[in-house]
Amino acid sequence: MSNNKAALKAAKSALDAGNHDETILQAQIVLQSDAENYNARLLLGRAYEKSGKPEDAIGTYRAATKSKPDDVQAWLGLCSVLETQGEKSVDDYIDAAVHVAELHAAAEDAHRCQTVIDKLTSFVRLHGNTSQQRRLLQITLPGNTIYDFLEGRLPHPSYTYVRLAELTEDDEARRISSEINVRRTRLGAKIGQVTTEVKREVLSQSDLEEIYKNVINWSNDDQVRREYEEKLLQRVYDALLVVPVEERPAKRDQALDLAEGMVIINHPFQLAWDLVLETRDLENLQDLDVNILREYCVLFAESGLARVLDAWLTSELSPFPAPKPSEDDKETRAEPMSAEDRLIAISEGLAKAEESPFAHRLVSDYFLHLEEHQSTVETARAGLQVLEVEAETLSMTLQNTKDALSAALGTALVHYQSPRNHAEARRRFENILSRKSQLTPALVGLGLIFEERGEYEDAIRSLQGALAQDTSNVQVGVELAWCKALNGDYDSAKEELEVYLPELQPSDPRARDLRAQCLYRIGVCMWELDASKTARKDRQGAYAFFLSAIKTNVNFAPAYTSLGHYYESYARDKKRARQCFQKAFELSPNETDAAERLARSFADQGDWDIVEVISQRVIASGRARPPPGSKRKGLSWPYSALGVVQMNRQDYQQAIVSFLAALRISPDDYQSYVGLGESYHNSGRYNSASRTFNYALSPHDGQELRVTGESWFARYMLANVHRELGEFDEAIEGLLAVLRERPSEFGVLLSLLQTFVERAWHCVETGLFGQAMQSCTQVIDTATKVAEVRPDAFNMWKAIGDACSTMSWVQSGSDDFMRTGVLTLLSGAAADNSLLDAIEDGVRLASITDTATNGHYTHHVLIRPVLAGILAYKQAIRACSNDSHAQAVAWYNLGWAEHRASVMSDVKSSKRFIKAAVRCFKRAIELEAGNAEFWNALGVVTTTLNPQVAQHSFVRSLHLNELNARVWTNLGVLYLLRKDFDLAHKAFGRAQSTDPDYAHAWVGEGLLALVSGDLAVALNMFTHASEISDSASLIIKRQYALASFNQFSAPSHTPDNITALIRPLFALDQLHSQAPGDLPYRHLAALFLERVGNYADAVTVLGELCDAAEADYEATESDAALARYALAKADIARCQLAVQDFTGAAESAQTALDLTSDPANSGLDVEGRRKLRLSAHLTAGLALHHLGQGAESVTMFRDALVESDKDSDVVSVLVQVLWARRGQREETAAREQLVESIEKCPEHVGSITLLATIAALEKDDETAAAAQDDLVALRTSDKLDQSDIRRIETVLSALSALGTDNDDTAQAAAQVAIALNPDHAHAWTELAEITGDTHTAEMALRTAQKAVSEDGNHDGGALAKESAGVGTASHAQRAIALAPWERTGWETLAHALS
Repeated sequence: MSNNKAALKAAKSALDAGNHDETILQAQIVLQSDAENYNARLLLGRAYEKSGKPEDAIGTYRAATKSKPDDVQAWLGLCSVLETQGEKSVDDYIDAAVHVAELHAAAEDAHRCQTVIDKLTSFVRLHGNTSQQRRLLQITLPGNTIYDFLEGRLPHPSYTYVRLAELTEDDEARRISSEINVRRTRLGAKIGQVTTEVKREVLSQSDLEEIYKNVINWSNDDQVRREYEEKLLQRVYDALLVVPVEERPAKRDQALDLAEGMVIINHPFQLAWDLVLETRDLENLQDLDVNILREYCVLFAESGLARVLDAWLTSELSPFPAPKPSEDDKETRAEPMSAEDRLIAISEGLAKAEESPFAHRLVSDYFLHLEEHQSTVETARAGLQVLEVEAETLSMTLQNTKDALSAALGTALVHYQSPRNHAEARRRFENILSRKSQLTPALVGLGLIFEERGEYEDAIRSLQGALAQDTSNVQVGVELAWCKALNGDYDSAKEELEVYLPELQPSDPRARDLRAQCLYRIGVCMWELDASKTARKDRQGAYAFFLSAIKTNVNFAPAYTSLGHYYESYARDKKRARQCFQKAFELSPNETDAAERLARSFADQGDWDIVEVISQRVIASGRARPPPGSKRKGLSWPYSALGVVQMNRQDYQQAIVSFLAALRISPDDYQSYVGLGESYHNSGRYNSASRTFNYALSPHDGQELRVTGESWFARYMLANVHRELGEFDEAIEGLLAVLRERPSEFGVLLSLLQTFVERAWHCVETGLFGQAMQSCTQVIDTATKVAEVRPDAFNMWKAIGDACSTMSWVQSGSDDFMRTGVLTLLSGAAADNSLLDAIEDGVRLASITDTATNGHYTHHVLIRPVLAGILAYKQAIRACSNDSHAQAVAWYNLGWAEHRASVMSDVKSSKRFIKAAVRCFKRAIELEAGNAEFWNALGVVTTTLNPQVAQHSFVRSLHLNELNARVWTNLGVLYLLRKDFDLAHKAFGRAQSTDPDYAHAWVGEGLLALVSGDLAVALNMFTHASEISDSASLIIKRQYALASFNQFSAPSHTPDNITALIRPLFALDQLHSQAPGDLPYRHLAALFLERVGNYADAVTVLGELCDAAEADYEATESDAALARYALAKADIARCQLAVQDFTGAAESAQTALDLTSDPANSGLDVEGRRKLRLSAHLTAGLALHHLGQGAESVTMFRDALVESDKDSDVVSVLVQVLWARRGQREETAAREQLVESIEKCPEHVGSITLLATIAALEKDDETAAAAQDDLVALRTSDKLDQSDIRRIETVLSALSALGTDNDDTAQAAAQVAIALNPDHAHAWTELAEITGDTHTAEMALRTAQKAVSEDGNHDGGALAKESAGVGTASHAQRAIALAPWERTGWETLAHALS
């Protein structure tokens, strides 16, 4: 112990001497022996503090305070060290200083205690944060030891609480802001939700409400107390907005208690007053405290609710009497608020108080009082939305306010856009009555709905219930009486109305509208009670009451409607009636009867704009469509009228919608069906139009339609629909049926004209040229009838021109057509020399009638219909001089007619016509420059005249419509003519991609292929074009037929099925009907007929060509005509030979030879002349041979050998002729010629087979064996066609049969043939005939059938033989059906049946 004392003494001495290390050493020595030595800890802490070791010092002092917690020295040392640490140790310093102050207080040392607190306050203010400052302030508040000891020395608690509130407010604001900024960046975070959550967390942890209460309790300053009462209420209300739902009732009650207190003392804090007024959930507004309302208006005069309240309290709707003015107010009293100012105040106030359900309730009631139903609906709906939010916020139902707003809304909905909103209004009334069964507004509103729906008995019951609740309610009584009148009880209704009428004084402005209504309804009852004409014309009767109603209220619309009926039906004053109807509809869109009569009146005048306005207004009012379940009938006429207006404006889609709406309301409205069908027709929906018109004319579901007027128009439109659908026969039948009823109906006649024109062109496109000519004739017949009614009709002359132009495509009927009345029509029309001078085409009526002698058209008699069409189009131009669009179309049509005449005429006339066409198209473009077809036409006619203009025209047309394949094709033709093949190919390709079914684009590609020499591609293109084209195009037929013939006549072409020649032959036949003067292609048709074996028709055609060429040669003596004549003679000679007219064949061939004997004057080139003479020599040789003139025949063949340079085929024919003469010299010559030919051409099948046949017949086995070997070697060549193979197999089979072992050798030969060509039916047939095997015969038949199915390259007779070879009766019957001329089938059938 003595050592510890010494050590303590040494430590103290060292501390005083400033030797801190020694002090630390000595103190630690003491603590090693006595760990709880208080003095050693004090000295050690002091030494650490002096030596700059604050952490060690703090730890040592804390240990000392634990040893002696009531000793102030250690605490003072700790405070000294902590004070040096600044911000880091503020909380620790507060704890230590408070403990020191409490020790001083316990020692009753007030001065030192005060000093410690003051020093602590300064330190915390300097270094502490908000929470630390708040902690310090809480130490000096009542309830703490320090405050109790130093009371009077510390600031008043009110100031401390105020400061504490300020710090807390700032701290919470910072926390809320920082938390919101952090949380709003999270995924899916919404700013509103985040704000609510953060405020809820902060406010739930805050004691600010208690602080506000303490400020209020401790403060002696009334202003401060009022300020913090406001803050407390605002704080409670803010908490109410964010607390969970289960906590809201308590918060709401707290807020209302605070607010009620402020209102009681008239404290002007608006939130308090608003809460009190908004939560006054009263059933009747008269239960409100009017003093509170007036005080609110004074205190918050600029607020929205105050303006609304002020206007409402001064209105006639207010249940509170006006306040008596005091003496002081008399001098300063303002003028009473006018109705206009009141309405402005209410509107502006509601805009400011848009979140106040109370304001919306007052305003909706006032608007309902003014019968501003739309404004009432809008205000009440907004009020219900605001009320829902307010009720959720306050956790209150506010049911009375909700019912009041719903009642106002329902009542307004009864009248607003009636009856569209009746369903909603009824739901609201029934909802209210489920809680308040006797609520008068709901009962009245429900009664009005029943009245509107036509359920008068229910309306009467509902209104009687309302009247029972309020017997003094005159309005309900008047409405009840009117419901009885509507229910048919006019006597009782009139009596009751007359009872109520005296109560409605004229001097009372509030009763003015109801009095006018009552007078009108009495008038209606009188009008219905006595329907006699005398009673209704009596001006002292119902008329007087209607007039009195208008005098009472000049804006009462129903009275004007009734007066309109009076003037229209009984006073015979149409003008006044229309004025009354117009006034009624202007005042109220619900006056649908007046609206209908107005609409009909304006429709009769053609004023469609006003008709549309009337219809739209009736539709917008909701009166047209009855509500679901209503007994009231809907109104279809507004939709029908609107549909007619839209049709007149060519808005057909909307017209369809309107007519469908009309039919949904009135399914028996015949006129709406007609309008709907016409709209479908005009919009291009022809199938729908057809169904509609058919239903209108004969309903298939038993519906009886209300047909007003005549039904011919529907049948007329149905015929037009048939025409648009291409059903021309039905259309013509329908139009003729209408004309039987109305023979002079101009529109029907024009429609019939157009139908004939369209059918004519349709027949041209489908190849029915006879029907096309018949239709064109019918056009002229019908036009004759039209000319009797209106000779200057544009459509009539256009139809005549179209018919004439159509006939230019069927030229074979031109003469018959011109014998119709077309010339009579043209001669009866007025001449227009100005047009002749303008276009300079020289076409007059004499150009047609004198065609046979006119120098320009002598060889173009077929042009007469086109010239007639030109004159008709000129008349059309004259007939439409006042219509620029029709003129543009007429010039366009005339231009094409001039172009058509140019194509069909000679070179000299063609130039004049083409220039006239250019002038016509330019004129059309001047009138309508935006028409792409006009520019395309100009490009076509200028293609050869001016390629630059043509290109510009095509490009302009494509600029207007780039999806026109025809224009792209025309542009490609222009490039083709200019030899720019790349651009032509691109243009044709664009046309094909735009419209793959446009045939002329494929023709263009075929022409390009011809230019490039690719004949196979060209043929494919022409073939495809012919497959997809119609029958009108001439170039497609020409190019397809020519390309097909070139392919068939090519040396490398393998003979195909004969049916492949039918299509080009059919095309040429159509071409002859369309262009009978096209002689070269007529000659081509003859060559096709020759190839298909129709020699008789070929002879006929070629005879016509010979006559035409001969006539041409006699007229012109041209080499070209001579060449045509020689060619026709050479070709007809072959056909005559084929029909065994040997004499004619010999003569024709000789004529051809004579005409071409002089190479210089034959008109043919060298190669053409050589081929012609070769054909003629061969034909003549064969004909002379058959005539028995052998020497002459041989001479012809020898000349043929010279012409053909000893061609093997010619040699073969010559050998056969020589051999047929059976002379020794001829046979020797034949053998020599044949051997020489074989040496020259060792692979010529005809020569070798002929040599083998001759050798076999002469039994020259050596030669036959050599020929057989050659044929065996040749049969495997891939250069042979099927006919060559069949010839080789036949000869080999015959040679084998003539051998030693005939059957075996023939069978072996047939088997070898099958092995080499198993798909050839001929080898199977040979084997079947040799063996007699049924299975082999069946195989031969199958092979033949397969050949037919694959390429059709099989002869019908051969197939019949193969079928008969099976031996059964069924196969024999099939053989007879295939080839009845073949004996095999009949013989097999007889054998099978025997």
